[in-house]
Amino acid sequence: MNELNGHNTNDEISLKELLEKGKEWYFYLLSQWKIIILVAIIGAAIGLTYSFIKKPVYTATLSFALEDEKSDGGLGSALGLASSFGIDLGGGGGSIFTGSNLTELFKSRSMVEQTLLSSVNLKGKVISLAEMYIQNQGWREKWNTNVKYKSIQFLPNVDRDKFTRVHDSILGKIYDDLTKTALSVGQKDKKIAIINIDVASTNELFSKYFTEALVQEVSDFYIDTKSKKSRDNMLILERQTDSIRRELNGAITGVAVANDNTFGLNPAMNVRRAPSARRQVDVQANTAILTELVKQSELAKVTLRKETPLIQIIDKPILPLKKEGLGKVKGAIIGGIFVVFMTVLVLIIRRLLKIIYGEK
Repeated sequence: MNELNGHNTNDEISLKELLEKGKEWYFYLLSQWKIIILVAIIGAAIGLTYSFIKKPVYTATLSFALEDEKSDGGLGSALGLASSFGIDLGGGGGSIFTGSNLTELFKSRSMVEQTLLSSVNLKGKVISLAEMYIQNQGWREKWNTNVKYKSIQFLPNVDRDKFTRVHDSILGKIYDDLTKTALSVGQKDKKIAIINIDVASTNELFSKYFTEALVQEVSDFYIDTKSKKSRDNMLILERQTDSIRRELNGAITGVAVANDNTFGLNPAMNVRRAPSARRQVDVQANTAILTELVKQSELAKVTLRKETPLIQIIDKPILPLKKEGLGKVKGAIIGGIFVVFMTVLVLIIRRLLKIIYGEK
């Protein structure tokens, strides 16, 4: 029982000592009020200055939906019938650039660089998005004093193979900056098949132009890749159709010429009518072939239209874009609180060091 009472007494003493220490630290910090107020003013001034220097960030958002593969209905039956006769119209096209693969395609270096080299009209002057980014970052002013970079230009729609190692290095730097901090591609909800592209930049027009150009580049690349087989088949069928049509026209002309040559001929001389009969067979054969080729060509065109476009744009970035910046009041408050916190921490550490070394 006595031990229990002793234990409670020690606890009460420890709590009292803790309260006393708290009061001691409180009054110590209170005695430093002049320093704390001074640094709070300085911190607020720093935060306010930073809010003026810090450029606002503009975010362009574009949303699109992927085209669903649906039942082909009558077209599927027609394609199946054509396939049964050994006719490949190129339907399908694979799914290499769907789902997650497509979102990664937007962030690939090839697509981003091609987008950067696309042209935009800025204040009546046609420049590339890469040049627009360089000017916005203030790199051009620094390069003017450097012989190595002074002559570097990124003209719009230029042949990528003509670039030097320095060009590649700069494009690589821009690509890293964009993909790490500025470009975001993904779904807000996995249950919803709508993909959002966000591009953040301190230049409002760059955010808008880059977002739209990137979607266009990826869409064109997808169409060229996925529908290449269908397009090639369609072009082959069109060439074959044109060739057979020329042959048919020639055969029709040949029939007319042969008939003219045998006009008024003795009916008993049938051998002289053989060329006309042969040309007539050519006309019939070419007519049948042309009819089938026209059917196949039309099916190929329908197949190609079915596979494009991939991207159905829902919302485009519209000016003015969403703006995020550090407000003047917010900047002053954050700056003041941060500097006061750091000052209090330094004061506490300094006093602790005095106590420790003073005891020693």
